[in-house]
Amino acid sequence: MEFLVGTHINFLGHRRAAFILSAVVILIGLISLAVQGGPKPGIDFAGGVLLQVKFEQAVTAESIRESLEAAGVEEAEIQHFGGDREAIIRLMAEDAEEDDLAGMILDQLNSDNPGNTATFMREELVGPKIGEELRAKATMAIIYALIGILIYISLRFEFKFAAGAVAALVHDVLITLGLFSITGRAITLPVIAAFLTIVGYSLNDTIVIYDRIREDRRKLYGKSFVDIVNTSLNESLSRTLVTSLTTLFVVVCLFIFGGEVIKDFAFALMVGVIVGTYSSVYVASPLVVEWQIRQEARRRRKHG
Repeated sequence: MEFLVGTHINFLGHRRAAFILSAVVILIGLISLAVQGGPKPGIDFAGGVLLQVKFEQAVTAESIRESLEAAGVEEAEIQHFGGDREAIIRLMAEDAEEDDLAGMILDQLNSDNPGNTATFMREELVGPKIGEELRAKATMAIIYALIGILIYISLRFEFKFAAGAVAALVHDVLITLGLFSITGRAITLPVIAAFLTIVGYSLNDTIVIYDRIREDRRKLYGKSFVDIVNTSLNESLSRTLVTSLTTLFVVVCLFIFGGEVIKDFAFALMVGVIVGTYSSVYVASPLVVEWQIRQEARRRRKHG
């Protein structure tokens, strides 16, 4: 299905405004990260314990919190899971694996809720050392992905195309990371998986546009590079919007109906799809154009 066929939108005419907008949004996110001392780590990276508790009857998050405080746990994240009889409890507990913290919590919950027996459905323990190792591996996974992408696109197209694509990917990850900081969401392994998914999704969209630019450079020989890229962006617009909107619809449904466990994962994908579509049009391609313009200017000075 195609729509918006035959458009003549001057995308590149707005590239400076788009650069400023992106810079402002990224700066706000970086300021938030600086104020909060970096991304908020989940228990996957900071170490701690995750408990999934099921009660025989409905229970409120506040009553669970009161039981946790009675057990000596001051800080905890509590989210209902699959209904008001089940809850996910996340505890940032240093040396959690050395203490019988889970047993103390279960005893306290049963003591405070007579006739409403609590049982553990799931218990996950992550030590601080393991969390540090996971954080380092997650960071390296993203770096290796970007390096691989840079090499691949350099071989398939030209280095300036690769630089534009990687800049767009870094742009997408920084904005998503900044929004996680602003909204107080924690970075967990599923969120890192979402970031890598964002990288792949945005890259796919960018490469489709790059392919069209390469084709149009042969077909529209003699036209300026700016006009060629604008034509390619307009020709790819229908495909870009159809792909993005269908993906976004699924991700929004996951965010709304998927439950608390995957909400952060879905939020990252939702932001990534929107920002990735924007960056393919207003970051990756315009950066290639800026590079090309400067190359042509240097040639003219050299031969002029």
